[in-house]
Amino acid sequence: MAQHEIVISNPNTSVLRTDVQFVVKSDSRKLGTLLLSKGDVEWIPAGNSVNRHSLSWEKFAALMEENKPKR
Repeated sequence: MAQHEIVISNPNTSVLRTDVQFVVKSDSRKLGTLLLSKGDVEWIPAGNSVNRHSLSWEKFAALMEENKPKR
């Protein structure tokens, strides 16, 4: 199983003016960066900062609900 590492920068108790950044790695290889802001969630794939993937919080919540495991 892959070893995952997540590094957090700007760990405020609430998101104010600056995005909270999570650098996500798998087996020491960067998968990408997750940016959380008051307005949306963005995924920046490793080595491809021009093609950000952005979702509103509402769309993110719907996506998570849509992909939850069936129990």
